[in-house]
Amino acid sequence: MPSNQSSGSLVVKGTCHHDCPDSCGWEVTVEEGVAVKMRGNPAHPFSQGELCPKVNRFLDRVYSPLRVLTPLIRTGAKGSGEFRRASWDEATALVATRLHEILARDGGEAVMPWGDAGTQGLLQMNSLDRRFFARLGASRQVDSLCGATAKIGSALTLGSPLGSDPMDVRFSKLILLWGTNTRLTNRHLWPFIDEARSAGAKVVVIDPVRTVTAEAADWFIQPLPGTDVALMLAMMHVIIRDDLIDRAYVDLHTEGFEELAAHVSACTPNWAADICGVEASQIEQLAREYATTRPAMIRTLIGAEHREQGAMFFRTITCLPALVGSWRERGGGYSRSVGSYAEVNVDDSGFDVPSLEVNPGRRSLSMNTIGRNLTDHTLAPPVRALFVYNGNPLVTAPNAALTRRGLEREDLFTVVSEQFVTDTARYADVIFPACTQIEQDDVVPAWGHLYLGWNHKAIEPRGESVPNTELWRRLSRAMGFEEPELYESDESLLAGALHGLDVEALKRDGFVRLSLPEAVLPYANGNFATASGRALLASRSFSSIGLPSVPTFVPGRETLAGDAELLGRYPLAMMSSKTHQRFLNASYSHLEHHAGAEGTIYCELDPADASARGIRDGDSVRVFNDRSTLMATARVSEAASRVRRGLVIVPFGWVGERTNDGNTVNALTSDTATDWGGGVAFYDTLVEVARA
Repeated sequence: MPSNQSSGSLVVKGTCHHDCPDSCGWEVTVEEGVAVKMRGNPAHPFSQGELCPKVNRFLDRVYSPLRVLTPLIRTGAKGSGEFRRASWDEATALVATRLHEILARDGGEAVMPWGDAGTQGLLQMNSLDRRFFARLGASRQVDSLCGATAKIGSALTLGSPLGSDPMDVRFSKLILLWGTNTRLTNRHLWPFIDEARSAGAKVVVIDPVRTVTAEAADWFIQPLPGTDVALMLAMMHVIIRDDLIDRAYVDLHTEGFEELAAHVSACTPNWAADICGVEASQIEQLAREYATTRPAMIRTLIGAEHREQGAMFFRTITCLPALVGSWRERGGGYSRSVGSYAEVNVDDSGFDVPSLEVNPGRRSLSMNTIGRNLTDHTLAPPVRALFVYNGNPLVTAPNAALTRRGLEREDLFTVVSEQFVTDTARYADVIFPACTQIEQDDVVPAWGHLYLGWNHKAIEPRGESVPNTELWRRLSRAMGFEEPELYESDESLLAGALHGLDVEALKRDGFVRLSLPEAVLPYANGNFATASGRALLASRSFSSIGLPSVPTFVPGRETLAGDAELLGRYPLAMMSSKTHQRFLNASYSHLEHHAGAEGTIYCELDPADASARGIRDGDSVRVFNDRSTLMATARVSEAASRVRRGLVIVPFGWVGERTNDGNTVNALTSDTATDWGGGVAFYDTLVEVARA
């Protein structure tokens, strides 16, 4: 709760809303209604008083002169960014008029919602919007840019996505950071890793890119992109061949060991070395150290799911702790997201109200293929209205060049809720002003630790901005909808969703630990959430849904081991990594303090690849494929190349106004679906690079 600091001054506790595993606690000092200072909450057990470089300057964002503070109506061509100010009554009336016309002509399915995790709170991310679009009969938004693929992949082995508590890494003796740039994208976990290292733990980083985390590791292994599953299978080969398995655990708590053992008998380190570009001796050593060091934890995040075989990565990696029994120990097992643990205290199923459904069988449209959805002339009905909130798909979704063509349609009515005129908002017909996190109340479930966060409104909303929940109430009113569920208050929504915890302590302290044991060991005694209660090392039942019974390496089409014809035209694998600590994501790269010091968007190449193309450090280059072209500055360093031959990096997070030609890296990325889970293969993207 807000607390007195001095006369006329309040300190208000809150929680960061960004789609980040850290979900940091913060404190905002408010004087005479103005936020004058923000710092980390020193009492927060995970973030421990530190904020990241983005959020350290959050008040600059709140008080930026670029903020959208009133409704805006488009006056110029789509994409021109030309708008006029409007009242809420005028703007909501315009939206209601256009929606009624579309509903009468094409039906509710002609309306497409696109909401993401730009504000990752229980209320503002996804609550009353569900009810509003159900009442419209709009198309259902399905799939996920991040998260679902990993969740499904791990559940194929474990029966659920539950894993180890990341903070328990401090008890580990061997830490495998696999495909995660922890020091940059999960920075508040690093002190717990350092605590383990001070007690003798070894840190191994496995990543196609030599990241800042790799530089700090005890051992760095650099496989070719998209080959991790082959590396894991070879590790299993060594572990089983040398009888390094935990026989008791395997016998009691796993299913399909013999079939898996037969399958990996051919997956030798030499076999994997040819695929991964990692020496067989390194694979042998990694397997032995993992199997014989206790406790050993595997930590990964979301990057690996952004491949055509993304779910297979997680299906395979979750077999490793079952083979060696590392689920038994605190500091062992596997950890990616612990978001599902929040279900012990949070139940948002009540946000869905079946009685509001005017079309229970309404169609589903994938958020990952927004460009295809907006340009597919065979859709019946076509998308006539688009609502965008909590996101900026022209920058954050793949195949953005196709999305741009869709947004340019004159017959598409686009409504955007935003804090700034983003790349996507420039194409809107109506923009509604959205609150920042310190201007609204919410509860924030974390997915990188086991603490639920409370966010108190610290200041009144600037201008005429409103929280998302209020936006849906106002649009419901403008549409003439009368159902009371469309107008439920924030307080009532939260009261219905939270259970089994001390809400007053949550409000007072800004956080509370979920109602879980001190030591979270989900599979120490088996109890996997599968039909047999065992981890599925192999399962014949998978064949009925078109899946291989055992973990299997299959190269993605748009990879260095994929389609030969495509590789002949575009011989470089491109990864759109997050590399800029000052912004990481697109929410900050339009602000000078965050983007200015980072220079211009670049393409990082291996020296040999650059030389073969006559490219030198600092040259202007074209990065291109069949989808689009991007202008960038070449980065080539003989001394400290972070990439290996065949791989280039064009970083994610830049917005169009900060690039050379208005295109961002997602103009190039693939919107191919992942194997399972409804994800998208951003990182399976082939390109060519040439001097401009």
